[in-house]
Amino acid sequence: MTTVELSGKVALVTGASRGIGYGVAQALLARGDRVCITGRNEDALKEAVEQLGADRVIGVAGKAHDEAHQAVAVERTMEAFGRVDFLVNNAGTNPVFGPIADLDLNVARKVFETNVVSALGFAQQTWKAWQSANGGAIVNIASLAGVSASPFIGAYGMSKAAMINLSLQLAHEFAPLVRVNSIAPAVVKTKFAQALYEGREEEVASAYPLGRLGVPSDIGGAAAFLTSEQSDWITGQTLVVDGGIFLNAGVS
Repeated sequence: MTTVELSGKVALVTGASRGIGYGVAQALLARGDRVCITGRNEDALKEAVEQLGADRVIGVAGKAHDEAHQAVAVERTMEAFGRVDFLVNNAGTNPVFGPIADLDLNVARKVFETNVVSALGFAQQTWKAWQSANGGAIVNIASLAGVSASPFIGAYGMSKAAMINLSLQLAHEFAPLVRVNSIAPAVVKTKFAQALYEGREEEVASAYPLGRLGVPSDIGGAAAFLTSEQSDWITGQTLVVDGGIFLNAGVS
């Protein structure tokens, strides 16, 4: 990494060994923050820390929905950096593809546990450890699937809608010290979303008014903005980052 002036701020980014979370970590590091990243795979997490720069990054491996992991991640961030100004809840799962009428309810529970309950748990931990006394910001990575019908990924869409409402609840309760917002991306080119465009990227991208799919840095830039002083009067909002695809949702 190139040398940058330290901002004095610290962020915790969940699910950040690759994909969107990694892109968010890159954006925050580029402006001078120090960052703790989490992920399930310890080897992948170590590799990400090395790539991002171990002088300003630590990694804490674990499952996002595990309360003990949530507590340890925040604790280690505080030990390493002395503060945790920003939380970006990115960890998520989507293990099922198909009609919601056939959805296994145990799978639905797993999706909500990982995508929604874990975000609440991390928010509670960062609030207690630092933000309730010192302020900060929280960004929840939701999805365009949370603000529209999402055929064949219904459980994921429902969980992201719940995540958006969680952001509203937290924004109301944590004000005025902590701002809480959501980002709702469309399809971003990551391993997580690969099934949605693999082998037909050009065809999928052609539906987007801006002519391409998203990349992790698109979401990283949005997260950097929502945790910056430039967004100090923004809370309880959902920023749709979708290459214009939602423009096609109207009646034609």
